[in-house]
Amino acid sequence: MPNDLSPTARALRTLEIIQARPGTTAGELALRLGVTERAARRYVGILREADIPVESARGPHGGYRLGRGTRLPAVHFTQAEALGLVMAVLSGQPGAADADDLVGTALGKVVKALPESVGHHASMLREYASAAPDPYSTRPDPAVTSELVEAVAARHRVRITYRSEAGNEWQADVDPWSLVVRYGRWYLLCHSHRADAVRTYRVDRVRSVQRTGHGFEPPADLDPVAVLEENLGLGWEFPTRVVFDLPLTDVAPWIRPPMGRLDPSGDGCVLVGSTRNPTMYAQEWLAELPFAFRVEGGEELRTAVAALAARFTAAVSDRP
Repeated sequence: MPNDLSPTARALRTLEIIQARPGTTAGELALRLGVTERAARRYVGILREADIPVESARGPHGGYRLGRGTRLPAVHFTQAEALGLVMAVLSGQPGAADADDLVGTALGKVVKALPESVGHHASMLREYASAAPDPYSTRPDPAVTSELVEAVAARHRVRITYRSEAGNEWQADVDPWSLVVRYGRWYLLCHSHRADAVRTYRVDRVRSVQRTGHGFEPPADLDPVAVLEENLGLGWEFPTRVVFDLPLTDVAPWIRPPMGRLDPSGDGCVLVGSTRNPTMYAQEWLAELPFAFRVEGGEELRTAVAALAARFTAAVSDRP
């Protein structure tokens, strides 16, 4: 959680945690909020000062919980906030315009609960705006995603069951560092004890999540998005190695993170990575580069590039 949140915002987050998990201890609150236990107790005090009955109990089954019959204040949206919410949902999930969609059902409930003065424009926007489906976006299982979020927040190592694109299924113990959404796809950024390396896994391919009873500490000053970008091109089945006789600064603007890691090499640079689809790597990525390069490895990529070159050569041949 960002460190620049106001005390009121942290107090509201404290309320959400206690409401969702009655019996939460001060230590667990501190961990979820990213603060000390003393600070966590201070936020509980802010809630009590606002006449929200937060009860506490000692012992193995103790912790904080809301008093029975507690009625929480309604959430209020401005018109701009309501329109922004509908736009964000439709942008991220075009199917939410359909009332039969899971997210669409939830969005409909939110819109109906808004006051007429605020909800009228949000309702019209949802009714008349159309969104084209994104063929590359995926929809992870909400239950699996929730379990991973809990593990990230609590810093608990988990055992995931994962199914690859080819249908192979396996298990791995991982330290879940973060969840990252990139171009409509959800990724789990983690340290895999199976591979003893940083890995990125598609959340929609995680079949189950089990806690192992072990904790972990994420890397200091972790930038999840940057680390994800650096690792998207690593760990796949077929290795790749492409050499350029140009300075790294000239080549870098043309290299996407999933293509691999670009490093200086002598007077030029080298792109080292891996792929699950050498044909796609050759046709969609390497073919776009506007300068010369040499494919030194692996053999699958060299074969794919040779096949592409032969096809293009045949396209301009004078032979019928």
